[in-house]
Amino acid sequence: MRHVIVGAGIAGTLAAETIRKLDPKSSITLLGREPFYPYCRPMTTMLLEGKITPEEMVIREASDFRSQDIELLLGESVQEVNMAERKVETEQGQVISFDRLLIAAGADPVNIEADGCDLGNIFCMRRWKEAEAIAEILPDVRSALVVGGGLVGIKAAQALVHRGVRIVMAEKLAYPLPLVVDPKSGAVISRRLENMGIALRMGATVSAFGGNGVVKKAFLDDGSKVPCDLVVIAVGSRPAVSFLETGAVTVDEGIQVDSYLETGVEGIYAAGDAAEAMDIVLQRRKVNAIWPVAVEQGITAGMNMAGRRVRYRGSMGRNVLRIGDLDVLTGGLVNPPPGEDYEILEDEDPRRKTYRKLVFQGDFLKGLVMLNRVEKGGILLSMIQNQVPVSIEKERLFDPGFDFSQLLPG
Repeated sequence: MRHVIVGAGIAGTLAAETIRKLDPKSSITLLGREPFYPYCRPMTTMLLEGKITPEEMVIREASDFRSQDIELLLGESVQEVNMAERKVETEQGQVISFDRLLIAAGADPVNIEADGCDLGNIFCMRRWKEAEAIAEILPDVRSALVVGGGLVGIKAAQALVHRGVRIVMAEKLAYPLPLVVDPKSGAVISRRLENMGIALRMGATVSAFGGNGVVKKAFLDDGSKVPCDLVVIAVGSRPAVSFLETGAVTVDEGIQVDSYLETGVEGIYAAGDAAEAMDIVLQRRKVNAIWPVAVEQGITAGMNMAGRRVRYRGSMGRNVLRIGDLDVLTGGLVNPPPGEDYEILEDEDPRRKTYRKLVFQGDFLKGLVMLNRVEKGGILLSMIQNQVPVSIEKERLFDPGFDFSQLLPG
């Protein structure tokens, strides 16, 4: 059996290792388009901040792949997948045959359409190389514009603030982290960012950049002008699947997969940021482009490629981050659609700067937001993922001394 895995991120790496554990003899080829050994992508902004060294980014080294007889090819971008002939062709001219293929190519950052995007010192923040490039020019940077108030944008803004850079953040929606928190949490996060010295421009995005060779200013669509020596664009990402022939597999938000992470073509699987799998909470396919989901899907895809029939239980959006001294934990359905049978419970303590929100549908917890009081958050996320019914008074879940074993079947 010849296994080929496109993408040397955490999903592809764990899939390769899982196949090898279950199948000691088949060939495994792992293709990575970046020149780096597999690394922890969520730590990219920590590298920019100077909190960690490049060596601390790396999660696997050459010896790890040699010891498991996994062929690792770095700097190999896939140009085409020939489904009929079961071959992968790279832009560097390699042609690799496969019996089973995993597409774990991750995602590419989304750029914005604005005049002047081709000026120097404008970066999309997602990969190691961008962090290195930004760090190289930082000695000459006094002020920066971060476009996008999502997870990557906030982490990049914090990293740059710690490096002594003045920051303006532009977010086209009404508050930061609009896809993962609710308006009340968004207001708290806004105040915390402003207290850190980050100037917010909510409801605004860039219409044009100005400068002579390198960016020096940005014009926002609210009519304001922002002086900047650096621009970080963090407005989202899309699955990196341009090498797939049209119609070969179904691609919507991502590559659609079944409960075994297999596409509509037998023997071809997808995992990680490129895969659109069932979301446990929403009960529809969705790309949940977060590290824990990539871990789960990589292992499950590897097991299925090795011949085991293992169902993937489904993904769930969840995020944990710190913004200054503010701890934020979210998961599941945070902003339920109006008019449906959802019950929302809130617990707020302005003096202690805490806020907790639970979203229920019947007896089942469907979503949560927690600011600062995040203890027991992992248990609550597990309740959502495992659909544990809450048959007691729901407000008791806010009790710091609540014994969650009471919810387990007797």
